[in-house]
Amino acid sequence: MDSALYLEHLSDTDISLLARVTGWSPETTRAFLRDDAEVLPNLLRSDRLHEALFADGDGMLHASPFLLFASLVERGAADLRASRFVAEWMGPGRRLPVFEVQTLHDFAGDARMRLFLAELLASYTHVASGSYWTSTRRGPRRRRFSELDPLRLIEMIDAMPEPSRPPLYRRLGDLSLFLAGVFPDYAGERFLVPIARQRLQRALAGTAADADTLGLLEELGRRSYRLAQANAVSALLRDVADGFYQARRTLNFLTDRYLFPYRDLWFPTG
Repeated sequence: MDSALYLEHLSDTDISLLARVTGWSPETTRAFLRDDAEVLPNLLRSDRLHEALFADGDGMLHASPFLLFASLVERGAADLRASRFVAEWMGPGRRLPVFEVQTLHDFAGDARMRLFLAELLASYTHVASGSYWTSTRRGPRRRRFSELDPLRLIEMIDAMPEPSRPPLYRRLGDLSLFLAGVFPDYAGERFLVPIARQRLQRALAGTAADADTLGLLEELGRRSYRLAQANAVSALLRDVADGFYQARRTLNFLTDRYLFPYRDLWFPTG
């Protein structure tokens, strides 16, 4: 694990909380986290930190969203690597045990992917919405957008010049993974009304005609990450696109194991 990448996200309050857990001073804690690559992952998945964050709720109120999710992702990844099977999402309210877990072990074993998932989850504790102007045959027109609406994001991407599109493709990929991973029942059953689902299917020309909504989100996510990667030359996004199915299953596992009781608290717009 590259602890420096995590330290960029941790606030002074996070460091103070970690210092209380370790018994070191904040300065010593920061130095150990920076200099010893094994300290942070062991601390993030430790029972002591989990209790400090979640036992009485006080730590959860003061810690940054990134620290909360980094801790849960590390614990979930450790649980996943020790699991012989997972409950696979088969439809709203339906789970079946699946024993093919080696690809999930490999995904959870990649420190880059664990950091990616922690950043992804933290980013959806606050979402953006607003409006922008675009040219039409009838003149300028104001359009609305929301980070939680894939069709609006697609419209916004189409209205933007090519150099401005990679971050929006990245966010569209993030949204697809977030919805399919953290809210699979909602995404699979109530997220898209029929006409919106048809519009998304048209936007994803070549997708199987009988693909369900979760299948559409997976395809949208893969394509979006690949487009973002092609423009931004990001090996990480290429790997996320290639492993989108494993990323979704990992988030399903993490949600069922740890996130479910807190989803409405952390993601109120979900």
